[in-house]
Amino acid sequence: MTAAFPPHADTGLLAPGRELSGAASETGDPAYLRALLDAEAALTRAQAALGLAPAAAAAAVTGAAVPDGFDVRGLAARAAQGGNPVIPLVADLTGAVGEEYGPYVHRGATSQDIMDTATMLVAVRALEPVLADLGRTERALAGLAAEHRDTVMPGRTLTQHAVPTTFGLKAAGWRSLVLDARDRVTRVRETLPAQLGGAAGTLAAFGAYGAGDAEALTRAYARETGLAAPVTPWHTLRTPIADLAGCLAFTAGALGKLAVDVLTLSRTEIGEVSEGTGGGSSAMPHKANPVSATLLVAAARRAPQLAATLYGSLVAEDERPAGAWHAEWEPLRDLLRLVGGAAGHAAGLAEGLRVHPAAMRRNLDATRGLIVAERLSAALSPVLGRARAKELLTELARRAHTEDRPLRELLSEQQELRGVDLDDMSDPARCTGFAGILTDRALERR
Repeated sequence: MTAAFPPHADTGLLAPGRELSGAASETGDPAYLRALLDAEAALTRAQAALGLAPAAAAAAVTGAAVPDGFDVRGLAARAAQGGNPVIPLVADLTGAVGEEYGPYVHRGATSQDIMDTATMLVAVRALEPVLADLGRTERALAGLAAEHRDTVMPGRTLTQHAVPTTFGLKAAGWRSLVLDARDRVTRVRETLPAQLGGAAGTLAAFGAYGAGDAEALTRAYARETGLAAPVTPWHTLRTPIADLAGCLAFTAGALGKLAVDVLTLSRTEIGEVSEGTGGGSSAMPHKANPVSATLLVAAARRAPQLAATLYGSLVAEDERPAGAWHAEWEPLRDLLRLVGGAAGHAAGLAEGLRVHPAAMRRNLDATRGLIVAERLSAALSPVLGRARAKELLTELARRAHTEDRPLRELLSEQQELRGVDLDDMSDPARCTGFAGILTDRALERR
């Protein structure tokens, strides 16, 4: 049996990355309809609060602005006639309010006022579960960093073993990025403004309906919506959209860094971490794929292009543009959904991540002790002189490869190193520098 869906329904078939987040339900067409209606009702309530509309009108509009009373598919079909869904919505809402108070629906506003305000409401609501999931992620990473503060692993640069580091420091670094994302999202969310400007950003129609104080009206409207009050209308001043684009793209990239490291470290031949619940393969029953990390990386690759479209809308002509704000709706919704899903997957990934110290130790020995060559060079310079220490280690590194022998063994055979404590300086666990202190410092951040 196949389920019956409307022909244009988006069921998420091609978007497995977004299913773990409440942001998906906060950005769908029903959620947008709710936000549009909330914006309209808030406008009438704001005017009533200033004596510009009867209190009964505010009650009537608010009572009628219930999403279940509207046909979202019908609104979508009619939106094409005027280029946005506000025009048919106002007609339907006016009819639902009734003849007596219908004239107070949308009074003085322009379609972009309502569309922009609704978009900000959608963003505020969608970012709440994102922030909750970022909180889960950072707490899980903090636990990993503390638990593995001194768990030694190979540090890698340009894909190759460099010097020893610790998994604790790596996890603390991931957490720092997550906190950076949280802080940026929080700041942007708290400053998202309502939009109120009328036809050309002068609020002239509101004055014609009796408003004597534009700032008071704007503040009353912002208060009713729960959004910030803008200093001026921002019909063509798209800072709020650009701020959203920036914090969302950064968040996707920050979570992508965690994910791409997990993908690398969970490779079969490395095996230093693994996802707690790996995904299966359609053809290979032995596989447990790092699915969460894969979906996170996919989100990080898509987000910059979506943000680029939103940044492009900063170039908005005149007092209200043709096409610029229209171009924002779908990519912004996609970006909110993408980051919402990524945050959910990141939380699950961090909470279930399995760390394998034995594999880390095994990999530390993969280069026959050469991973501590930098430490040895510094430690032997006072004994042999800097030039001789470098010359000797270069030669012994070559021999370690060609003879397949440990560097420590080759060093012990050098007459000029008799009496030198080679065990301490060649132990990777004692060559992690200030990794522990740096981890502690990173974990102090809240």
